[in-house]
Formats: sequence, C-alpha cells, structure tokens
Amino acid sequence: RAEQEHKSPGFWCEQHFLLSSPGLFTDGLVWALAMRFAIEQINNSSSLLPGITLGYEMYDTCFEPLVALQPSLLFLTRKGTSTIGVLCNYTEYQPRVTAVIGPHKSDLCLLTAKLFSSFLIPQVSYGASSEALSNTELFPSFYRTVPGDRNLAEAVLLLLGQFGWNWVATVASDDEYGRGAQALFLSMASTDSICIAFEGLIPAELAEPGARRQLENIIKLINSTNVSVVVLFAHSLPAQALLRLSITMGLGKKVWIGTEAWMLSDIATSTPSIQSVGTVLGFAMRTGTVPGFQEYVAELFSSVQQEEFCRRSRELSGQGSAEGLDTQCQQCDRATLGDMWPVLTVTAVQPVLVAVYSVAHALHRALGCTARSCPKTPIRSWQLLHFMNTLPFEVNGQSFRFDQSHGTNTGYKLIFWAWRNGTVTYLPVGDYDQSLYIRKAQIQFHTADKKEPTSECFRRCQPGQFRRIKGFNLCCYDCTDCSENTFLSSTDSTSCSPCPQHQWAPARSTRCHPRGHSFLSWHHPVAVALVAVMALAASLSCGALLLFLRHLQSPLVRLSGGARSVLALLWLLLQSLSCCLYVGRPSAALCSLQQLSYALCLNGCFSTLLPKALEITLVTEFPRCAPRLLRWVTHGRAWLLVALSLLIQVMLCCCHLYLGPDFLVVDYTSLPSEVLLVCGTQSWAAFALLHGYNSCLAFLCFLCTFMVQAPRRSYNVARGITFATLICFVTWIFFLVLFATLRTVLRAVTQICTILATTLGILASYFVPKCYILLFRPELNTEDYCQSLAEEEQEASTQ
Repeated sequence: RAEQEHKSPGFWCEQHFLLSSPGLFTDGLVWALAMRFAIEQINNSSSLLPGITLGYEMYDTCFEPLVALQPSLLFLTRKGTSTIGVLCNYTEYQPRVTAVIGPHKSDLCLLTAKLFSSFLIPQVSYGASSEALSNTELFPSFYRTVPGDRNLAEAVLLLLGQFGWNWVATVASDDEYGRGAQALFLSMASTDSICIAFEGLIPAELAEPGARRQLENIIKLINSTNVSVVVLFAHSLPAQALLRLSITMGLGKKVWIGTEAWMLSDIATSTPSIQSVGTVLGFAMRTGTVPGFQEYVAELFSSVQQEEFCRRSRELSGQGSAEGLDTQCQQCDRATLGDMWPVLTVTAVQPVLVAVYSVAHALHRALGCTARSCPKTPIRSWQLLHFMNTLPFEVNGQSFRFDQSHGTNTGYKLIFWAWRNGTVTYLPVGDYDQSLYIRKAQIQFHTADKKEPTSECFRRCQPGQFRRIKGFNLCCYDCTDCSENTFLSSTDSTSCSPCPQHQWAPARSTRCHPRGHSFLSWHHPVAVALVAVMALAASLSCGALLLFLRHLQSPLVRLSGGARSVLALLWLLLQSLSCCLYVGRPSAALCSLQQLSYALCLNGCFSTLLPKALEITLVTEFPRCAPRLLRWVTHGRAWLLVALSLLIQVMLCCCHLYLGPDFLVVDYTSLPSEVLLVCGTQSWAAFALLHGYNSCLAFLCFLCTFMVQAPRRSYNVARGITFATLICFVTWIFFLVLFATLRTVLRAVTQICTILATTLGILASYFVPKCYILLFRPELNTEDYCQSLAEEEQEASTQ
C-alpha cells in the first residue's frame, strides 16, 4: 500500500492463484497485473485524480466462498479498527475501503455483493455474468464490466438458428454461472424452436468419487441422443474434465459451442488429443487492446529478478498492518514470462481496466476534481453510486457506461478453434451486437466436406404447417399441412385452429379470409343462358297470346278453348317471367314466393285445359251422359270450374305458408371458400300439398285424353293436352330427384329449368301447332276441320 501526497481510502483487488492448476494461476496473475497496471496509470495521470494516489490490497479467493468472505469482512471494518459497526444509519460510516474490484466468479459475487450492498460500497466485477446479479434492488452497489448471461444466451440461439441446428444437448458446470446460463438458455430456446435433447450438470467437486460416474453418464446420454451440437456453459476446469473423458470414451466428433469461461483458456486446449473432439465454436467478449500492457508485463519480468521480487513481496507483506490477512503468493517463484505471454494475448484484460477506471472516474466527479487538482475532502462510498449510475467514462479513448442493470455490453466475437501444426489459433469468424454476423467461409467443420453438419430431430415447418409429435420426445415431430378452413395460429402450435364460420382458409394457411357469397347472380354464365331461354319462352307465350287474341272467333281458337286459351297463355307468360325470382341474391321473401308463383301459374294453365279434357272424355267415354253433363264443362260454367280450381290452389298456397314456407339457408359447409345462399324447403308436406294438386289436375287431363281417337278429317285437340301433361310428368320426375339432393346454386338452376321445360313443353305440344295452322295453314281453320266433339255429338242427336 503506497502512500504519497494524499492517500485514497483504497481498493480491494482480487487475484486467483489456485495451486492445483497452473492455468488458473496464470489467469489470476494476469488479472492482478492488469489491476496494478490500471492503478499505476491512474496514479501517474495528471488529470484524472491529480494529487491523489490510490492505495490497494489484493487477496486470493482460491475460488472458495469462505476464503472470499474473510477479506470481505475485513473491508467492512471501520477505518483504523478491526470491528464492524452496527448502526441504524451508515451515512457517515467510513469502512476500510472505498470500493471493491472483483471477484471474478458469479458464485463469489452473489455472496460478497450482499455484504457490500448493505453498506452501499461499490463493487465492480470483471467476470461475473450471472443474471441474478442484474437485480439492482437486491444488489444496488454491484456493477460489472462484462455482458450478462442473457446476452450470451441470445447470441448462442442466433448461432444455432443460422446453421439450422434445432436438436442440441446442453451441459453446464454445477455452479452459479453454469446453472444460471443454462437455465436462461433453456427458457429462451423453448420459444425459439430449439429442442433440447439432453441437459446435464458437471459436478462441482471433480475430485469426489462419484464425479467420474456422473461425467460418464453425461457422455453416454449425449451419445444416445444422436445430437451433433453440444452447448457447454462451464468454467475451464469442468469443461476440461468433460472434454477429456469424451475423448477417452470415444464420443463421436461434435460441434462444441463454448463461452469465454473456457474457450480462451489454455486449460482446455492443453487436453490430450483435444483436436479429436470435433469443431469448437464459441463467444468471447469483444474487447479492445490495452496499449502498453504487454510491454508493462515484459518489463516487469525482465527488470526484476524472480528471487528478489518474491523476497521484496514477503517483506512488504510483513510490513503490513496486523489487521491484514496473512496471504502469500505460493507460486511466484515459478512464474515466468513464457508462462504469461500466451495468456496476455487472449485473456480479457480490458474489463479489469474498465472496472478500475469506473471507480476512478466516479471519485473524480464525487470529489469535484479539476484537470489540475482534487479537493482533499473525505468521501463516502455511497456517494460514488450516483456518478457510476449516470455518467459515462472513457478508457483508452473508448466510451463506457453502466446500463440499468449496472452492466456494460460491448458485444461478442465468435471464435473458432483453428488448428495449424497442432497449435490452436483463436480465429474470429463473426460478431454479435444485437444481431449475429458470421463469416461461414472461414469455418472448417470436422465433416468430410468441411461443411456444417446437420443436427435436427425435425425439419423446420413451413408457414401453414403444424407439428405432429412422433415418438415419445416432444421435440421430434413431422410437419403436416393445415387442411382447408383451418389455419396455423402460432408457429409453436401442435394443431391447426378452425376458422370462424364467416371466414375460410385454403390448405396450408396462416390466416383466414372473409367468405364470399355464392348464389345464382345475373352475371353468371348459366344465369345469362337461362335468362335467354326465359326470354324465348316469354316471347313465344306473348306471340301466341297476341295471335290467339287476333283469331279469337276462329274455329281453331274456339276449339282450343277460346278465351280460356288466352288466359292459359297469359299464365304461361307469367310463369316464364317468374324465373327472375330465382336469379340474384335470395332473401326470405323471395324464397317464400318462388314455389307459390310456380304453383299458381301452372295451376292457371291446367285449370283452363281441364274443362276441354272433361268435355272430350264425356263425349268419347260416356256418350249417354254427355248431353246432360256437357253444360257443366262448356261455355260460361267452364269458367266457374277454372275459378274453383284456382281458388283451391290459393287455399293450398295459404296452407303452404302456414305449415312452412321455403326459407333462406345460409350454408357455411357446402362450399370451401364461400357462403352458399340458397332457398331451403322447410316442410315437405306443405311442398307436396302445393304441387300435388297440380299433379292431380295434370293426371286427370292425361286420363281424359290419352285414349281419344281423332275423327276422320278433324283436328285432334285431345292429343295436344296428352303430350302437354306427359311432358310435365317427365319434367317433374327429374325435378324432384334433383331438387331433393342438390344444395348448391344448381338448386335454383334446376327450378328455372323445370319452369322453362314445363312452359316450353306446353307451348310446343298444345299451342305452337295451332299457331302454325293460324299462320301457315289458314285453309284448315274451318268449321269442318275444327269442329269439336261436343258439336258433333249435338249434330248427331239432332239428326
């Protein structure tokens, strides 16, 4: 502890000299030298803390919590005493030190940070990355100059994603760093489509008898999962133990994804036959160079003889106060520059400097220093926290700042172990800073073609495919397309979700689409063709109507029924026009009118033909009764028969409306992408009553006329009625079969076709031949040729 113009309250700087491992000794010695280098730079600076010399004490924690606890308690003692004051208010309490640098491991920091946070003593670690330490409420005075484990886990996940590795094993050391980093990785992997084939922990105490068996079980389970990638969160000694045993047990070559905790340590690379493990990739904190540090270490080792250096060190230790702990460097005699030089090029020295400089800059601001001098006023530890939380600081021209979790995130470098002549080279092949960039061409994998191996239990499902689990492992599955009208609501879903009723989706869809409406629209090609046929039927009906009106008193028209034939043609015209009710968007009112209009129009036509058919059958089949009954089916009383028939049909229409009229059906199931709007039959009994009466009329007309023979040289009006009713029967047979089974827009097409077929059939069989005679054979339109059977019967009776 040096004392010059004005001595600061001091630091605690931790170094690691673990006797069982030369590698850990060199790492700890480098960190100790880096701290000393930073403190000497600050003491020699004329602008940072002018007039103030920083004092420091270094203690070896041996990576043991109890060993780290001893100096921690010493630092909490009141300045100048060996006791810790128990007070209600520590505002004016002055502990032995003002700030603490270290320890390196998360386990030790979790222990010491609770103590120092109670006294609000700033503690800055240069290696502890546990996310538990990010809780500033529990550890308000803890800081670190390395990224947290969450950043590391995100970088590892991005690396796996870029190479398409989704079936991996993860192993961690059984300590705070390993368990914390692994837990974070597992929680984040579950939401990033990464499946964990195996997760294991390396025993903390490798010397225990059961440790080797646990390691063997880990390697056997890794081998049984057939993974090609192993993510290893561990410090150098546990990592070395696992890698050494995997080589001994003949574990196949893998891709090992590591972290700075063992990637850059010569402990792992010194393992025998380490090249046979496969490909080693990992992340190391992105740090800048420390100008002058290597020269500083080289000068230190060259200017001081080993024996003289250690003797002087023992003397300084002996001159220390009795309050200090008796700790000595047990391996100083064997430390050489050759041992140190490889570590100087890879060990993260910058975080150590940043940790020391962060406190120095906070002291500069808390004391109110200028570029020339610092006020010689006492400073309390808690007064530094405000400046450390809020203000940035510079180290070697690079700006740093503690974030909300009291950490610094400088990003990572992706390191590849490149072997050249049996020597490892830490080759940077990528960078991570919120996003990952990889120079894949520089990575030579252990595979025969030097390309990245595959490590998949499943292939990544494409949009619109869900995971179908296979076997017993939830991470092994096949990708199955979503069927029609289902969609994949989430990439992690194991089944497809059905679309709402008013929406649809094609196969392999990720969202639903609004359904269109399907009905027989006016623009539909079939509708256009049917409307054209309807226009033809209406034109024929209208033409025949005008022609019959013009020749109303002619013998042929009188034979056909006279004015009743004109009424029949009017009903046929209305029946043709009723086809318009079936085209366009249907509604409940239109659906109820469709069957009624057809039934009424057809009944109007058959009602006018019925008197003529009864007249014919009375004359031909019942000649003895004919004179007495003909007056009921001819002349004015025939109109009563027509009116009675229409009245009955109107009553049946009312019954149809009462029992169950046709209604609008909104069908979401018949069509995959549209809503089918169609008129449905509510009551088949009402439907049978409505159309059954017309069937009976047609059947009666058919019975009355199909056996009648035409007199010689006379027009056979009965044959037209026979063929008209026969055409209706055939049409209705096809109509009923199709109408009862169809559930699409073809249902409306069937009804239109039935109406048009019936209309055209009656016109063609009954009215068109008569129009032909009226237009082209007027010589046949005579009393002799067109005399009715009733008139012949009356003439025969007179004679």
